Amino acid sequence: MTMTDITQTQSSAARWNPGAWGVIAAILLAIALLAPETLRETILFTLKALGNTAPFIAFAVIAVAYLKASGAENLLARAFEGNPARMIVMAALLGGLSPFCSCEVIPFIAALLAVGAPLGAVMAFWLASPLMDPAMFAITSGTLGFEFALAKTVAAVGLGMLGGFGVMMASNTALFANPLRERPAVGGCCGVKQPFSAQPVWKFWQDADRRQTFSSTAWENALFLTKWLTLAYLIEALMLRYIPAEMIAGVLGGTGVMPVLLGALVGAPAYLNGYAAVPLVDALLTQGMSQGAAMSFVIAGGVSCIPAAIAVWALVKPRVFAAYLGFALIGAMIAGLVWQAIA
Repeated sequence: MTMTDITQTQSSAARWNPGAWGVIAAILLAIALLAPETLRETILFTLKALGNTAPFIAFAVIAVAYLKASGAENLLARAFEGNPARMIVMAALLGGLSPFCSCEVIPFIAALLAVGAPLGAVMAFWLASPLMDPAMFAITSGTLGFEFALAKTVAAVGLGMLGGFGVMMASNTALFANPLRERPAVGGCCGVKQPFSAQPVWKFWQDADRRQTFSSTAWENALFLTKWLTLAYLIEALMLRYIPAEMIAGVLGGTGVMPVLLGALVGAPAYLNGYAAVPLVDALLTQGMSQGAAMSFVIAGGVSCIPAAIAVWALVKPRVFAAYLGFALIGAMIAGLVWQAIA
């Protein structure tokens, strides 16, 4: 989930949500009751992991708050200008690098589809957007390594182009004819009324409203990351302690196609969001998950996570949504196999 999660997560999800904190409290309470001798160790593990990730969290929070306050999302419209092939490449690049959430672009994408913008470019953006952004890159680099983060970025852009050009080549078939729902949901969850209608203001601090946007965005994203990473590190500590490493290694370890395929099939329904997934993948790798399976897990899971999937489902017919998921699985398999070969 592209900020193709803080913001690839929905902004509303970044607000205070007692549910996640309640789960954290419930886990700690269960440990205190069932295995009190491990409580201190678990808390220390979580705090240490958060401390190690803190510089990356800080960078993510500041970078996204700046981009939001400056109105950089207005640059998104430029990806949908020019010839169809150029649009697909630009949409994939912008989707894989931008920090904007799926719900923010719903009104914009709906308008583009309604006036006949190429579905290929839209598909390229949709596929790449949930997978990577500046904040995700920082968190992934800090936990899984710079090389893994870079490979995932390349995979995100590549997946976008795979889907975009795939749709372009099949654009005259019944599968992609009249893709838009009769009455698509165009309101969005972020309250965007006229998205992408102005030029960015890079010196945002000269405007009081933009300064307020910066502070509120920074607070929401800091809370969002802290909440999900705390939960993820708690789960990681439990996984490392209670799930036999040989079981993970037996199912998702080794080389070949099967671990990569299983990584994609498990990742697609199991994903919470991209940030929480990073520590969990780190734990799985520690227990024997192969590099290829890890890559296919994060690619398939990122595209199929609920915020990203809802953004697509809200606008297009089920057959186009099925194609979206199909591209995600194929791209995840390719990314996993390539990463397995070079890692």
